[in-house]
Amino acid sequence: MSAVPVAEANASFKIQLFDAPLGAELLGLDLTSPLNDADFSRVHQAHLDHHLLVFRDQKITPAQQIAFSRRFGELQIHVLHQFQLPGHPEILIISNIKENGEPIGLGDAGHFWHSDLSYVEVPSLGSMLHAQELPAEGGDTLFANMHLAWDTLDSHLRNKIANLKAEHSYLAQYAELQRRNPWRPNLTAEQIAKVKPVLQPVVRTHPETGRKALFVSEHFTTRIAGLPEDESRDLLQQLFDHSVKPEHVYRHRWQPHDLIFWDNRSLMHLAAGCPENLRRKLYRTTIEGDVPF
Repeated sequence: MSAVPVAEANASFKIQLFDAPLGAELLGLDLTSPLNDADFSRVHQAHLDHHLLVFRDQKITPAQQIAFSRRFGELQIHVLHQFQLPGHPEILIISNIKENGEPIGLGDAGHFWHSDLSYVEVPSLGSMLHAQELPAEGGDTLFANMHLAWDTLDSHLRNKIANLKAEHSYLAQYAELQRRNPWRPNLTAEQIAKVKPVLQPVVRTHPETGRKALFVSEHFTTRIAGLPEDESRDLLQQLFDHSVKPEHVYRHRWQPHDLIFWDNRSLMHLAAGCPENLRRKLYRTTIEGDVPF
């Protein structure tokens, strides 16, 4: 992957675009100190333009990650409170590490393609993931550009789905994940009540840029409302397959202390996995967005 620098006169940091369907690296920023308003505005615009930003070698604390995340909006607390970082409920621990025989984090996060929290009425604007421990091999994260997926969709399909809605459910793949990973916790009645299925537009409009994007995923989307089950299933499979074509996807290969910030209104993501014996731990914050339209 190559990068193309974008320079601005008197800019305090540089933006390097990835040779990929999305993404950019920001060079020269230290997030241990709050950004001034001008730098924050550039970061915000770069996020809208490129959908995923990579900040390298950020030795920030959990409190600093939370503070930076809050510059973009209110933070959402994940339903799996078991894996909150002690003292910082805004942070979800993504990890395959076990201590005293118990997992310290969500080890199978991202097993299926998805957009974070699409299963709640007000889904996520974006997520930040900060690397704490990385495996010697594997552990990549893939991202699919859902604007491109919409732009390149066959016109017949575009017309067919333009005004449809689909159901999203947190429980859609939960039993399958538990079958594969017996340590994934059972949900309490209170947790289940927090993740009742919701209807979302199959094609959503980005509230800040106005661009359209597909908004369905194999992890959380269960059916298209108003269609027979077989037709719904076939149509969703077509959309899933189209969304993750190689020409729509960027693979992030993690480096120590990477912080990445992606737009859940524009992208889906998938964890590529790593050998079970290699430790992996990341901290995730999730920023609240808007009701999709």
